[in-house]
Amino acid sequence: MVKTLRLSFALKNTYRVNSILYAVKQIPILKRLLPDSLYRIRGFKIFANVLTGIWELLSIFLGKFLYFLTMVCGIGLLYDKAPPEAVFLHILLFLTVIGAFTNTHLFNPTRDKYYAMILLRMDARAYTLSNYAYAMAKVVAGFLPLALLFGLQRGVAWWCCLLLPLAVAGAKLTVAAVSLRDYARRGFAYNENKLTKYVWLAAGLLLALAYGLPALGVVLPVGVSMAAFGLLIVSGAVSIRTICTFQSYRAVNQELLAQMLQQMDSAKTAAKKTVEKSISADTSITSRRQGFAYLNELFIKRHQKILWKATEKITAVILGLAAVGLLAIRLSPEVGETLNGILLLWLPYFTFIMYSLNRGTGFTRALFMNCDHSLLTYAFFKEPKCILALFRIRLWEIIKINAVPALTLGGGLALLLYASGGTENPLDYAVLVVTILALSVFFSIHYLTIYYLLQPYNAGTELKSGTYSLVMMGTYLVCFFLMNVRLPILVFGLGCIAFCLIYSVVACVLVYRLAPKTFRIRA
Repeated sequence: MVKTLRLSFALKNTYRVNSILYAVKQIPILKRLLPDSLYRIRGFKIFANVLTGIWELLSIFLGKFLYFLTMVCGIGLLYDKAPPEAVFLHILLFLTVIGAFTNTHLFNPTRDKYYAMILLRMDARAYTLSNYAYAMAKVVAGFLPLALLFGLQRGVAWWCCLLLPLAVAGAKLTVAAVSLRDYARRGFAYNENKLTKYVWLAAGLLLALAYGLPALGVVLPVGVSMAAFGLLIVSGAVSIRTICTFQSYRAVNQELLAQMLQQMDSAKTAAKKTVEKSISADTSITSRRQGFAYLNELFIKRHQKILWKATEKITAVILGLAAVGLLAIRLSPEVGETLNGILLLWLPYFTFIMYSLNRGTGFTRALFMNCDHSLLTYAFFKEPKCILALFRIRLWEIIKINAVPALTLGGGLALLLYASGGTENPLDYAVLVVTILALSVFFSIHYLTIYYLLQPYNAGTELKSGTYSLVMMGTYLVCFFLMNVRLPILVFGLGCIAFCLIYSVVACVLVYRLAPKTFRIRA
C-alpha cells in the first residue's frame, strides 16, 4: 500500500512538474532563453518540485481556511439572534453533510487516476485505498488547526473543536461506504461530478436550513449538534470496514473514468454547438465595405447575439438599476446620504464591475473559433500589414461595443451623485463619466492585445497558453484588490485615465512590433 502511494505520488508529481515547465517555456521572454532540453535540467526540475510541494501544502489548508472564513464564520457573523457557538456548529453540521455528497474524494474521476489505473495498469484497489487514506488524512490535518482557531473564537469548547475534523472525515467515509454498497447491489457507480437532481435538491434544502434557520433565530442546540457530529464519527469508523473490503474498485473506476472522457467529449461538442447557435445563418447578411473591413462587418453582423444583443441587455439592466437608485433616493433621504458617500470614495470598486461587464473575452474567443481558426492557416493572413490592419478594425469595434454600457453606467453614476447631494467640485461629474469610459477602453485594448500577443488556442480550439491564463488571473486579482481601495473621485479618476492612455499607447506599439510573430495557431 505504501509503495503504491509512493508510485502514485511520483506519477502525479511528474505530471505537475512537466505542466509547470511547459507553462514556463511558453512565457515569451523566457521562451528564447530556455533550451528545448529544459525537461532534463535537474535545477529546473527541483524548482518545479518545490512549487508542487508548496501547492500540495496550500491545498491542505488554504481552501479550508477560506471555507471557515466565509461560509461558516463570515456568514455566521450576520446572525446575532442566537449564541455564536450554536450558530457555528449549526452551519458547519449542514455544510458537512452537503460536502460529504459533493466532495467524496473517492468518486472523483481525475486524469491522474486515468493515467495510473488505465494507462499504467496499476492495482486499482491498492491505488484507490492508499490515495483515499491520504485524502482523509489531509481532511483531518487541514481541518484540525482551523477548527480550533475559528471554533474557539466563536466560543466552542476545545474538546468539541478537536472532534470536528474527525466528524467531517466520518461523514465522507459514511457516504463512500453507502455508495459502494449501492454499487454492489445495483451496479451503479456514484459520480460526484455528475450529481442527480435529487442530490442537488437535497443540497439546496440543507443549504436553506444551514443559513435560513439562523436568520429566523432558530439553531440547533450545541448538544444536538455535537451529538450529530458524534454519530458521524461512529458511522465513519464503522464504514472503514466496508471501504477496505470492497473488491470491485477497478470496475467502479473504469465506469467513472469512461464517464469522465465521455463528459469531456460532450462538453466540447456542446460548446461547439453553443457557438454555432450564436452565429446567424442568414445568407442575406452582406456588407458594402471592402477587404478586412468587409470581413469584420460580416463577423459582427453574424454574431449579434453574443456582441451587440448582450450589450443591449447589460445597458438595459444598468438603466433599471439607476432608476431604482433614483427612486430610493427620492423616497429615503438616508439612502441618498449613504449613496453619496459611497460614490465619492468608491470609484475604484467600479474597476471590478467594468472588468465583469466587458465583452473582450467573449469577443476574442468568438474571433478565434469562428474566424481566425481558419484564416490563420493561410500565409497571407499572417503578413504584418494584414494583422495590423485587422487589429485596428477589431479594436475600434470592441471599443464601440463596450462603450455603450460604459457611458450608460458613467452617466447613471453622475446622475445618482447629483441626486444624492452632489459634490463640492463640479469636475467630479465629468471625471466620473470619463473614468468609466477609460476603463472600458482599457479592457477592450487589454483583451485584444493579449489575444494577439499570446494567442492561446490550438487547432482544436483548446486553451493551451499558461502565460495567457496567468495574465487573465493577474487582471482579475488586480481588479479584485481595487475593490478595497477608497479614494476621492478626482484622485483615482485622473490617475486611472492617465494609466489607461499610457497602457493604450504601449499595447498598440507591442502589437505593432510583436503580433506578426506571435499571432499564430498554438501547437
